[in-house]
Amino acid sequence: MMNPVSRRRFGLLAGAAALGPLLPARPALAAPTLLPSGMTWQLMWSPSASANGMGAWESIEDDRADSHPAGAPHIFPEGDNYRFTMHTVDRDTSTDRQRHEVTGNRTSTSSYLRWRNGELWRVTYSMYIPSTLKATTTFTHIFQTKMPGSGTAPITVTSLRRVDGRQTIEHKVFEPNILVGRTDLEPLHNKWIDIDYEIKIGDGSSGAVRWVVRNGGATVVDATRTGVDTFLGDRVRPKWGIYRSLGDTSGSLQNCHLLLTRLRSYKAVPR
Repeated sequence: MMNPVSRRRFGLLAGAAALGPLLPARPALAAPTLLPSGMTWQLMWSPSASANGMGAWESIEDDRADSHPAGAPHIFPEGDNYRFTMHTVDRDTSTDRQRHEVTGNRTSTSSYLRWRNGELWRVTYSMYIPSTLKATTTFTHIFQTKMPGSGTAPITVTSLRRVDGRQTIEHKVFEPNILVGRTDLEPLHNKWIDIDYEIKIGDGSSGAVRWVVRNGGATVVDATRTGVDTFLGDRVRPKWGIYRSLGDTSGSLQNCHLLLTRLRSYKAVPR
């Protein structure tokens, strides 16, 4: 999974890493609620930005419209973190929105994880949301699960959304717009937070999700939804990054970035 880094990029990253925010120790994780009796979590994916680089991802959507080549790359390793940088001039192929995202869990140059119907998966990661990455009145997604393929709707989304003027971070089952959990975003700005996410992949009403947000030693959200549809077809894969609409009416769009680190994917398997 090693990814070569150019000499120019290496110099930029070495300097940036020295300025990165301090990452605290990860708090102990609570017992997962979706794991059935007789099952356990098997670690399937644990990339290192400094060692694996961009080889951690199944695919990369970095300014796919080539709207801002002077700002490239918009997604890159920064020390032990993955950095997603968004400029106000960046545009997606649909010019009413912006997108810099990565997909999937690559395990080698020729293989990646495939999340299938009937399986239970868990992802954990640490995330740094600076105050420049604000909640908006339209959509700003920073994590999604989707079926691969162009034009497919999300299955679940973590979004930064303004609710009655408040900045919030929320997780939803995308259709039919089922809220799993939501909390205020501003207390979580400019610090590392921990995400613990489980998804039972199931069609109709056989799916379930659990979304946990921790700030230091405090659990801010621990929300579960069962009886939901988490399968569209083929397979499911996760996406991380910044994907946002330009239709915001709150004046919240500005140059910003997002940092991710300590990413892990686990599959539920028999003991």
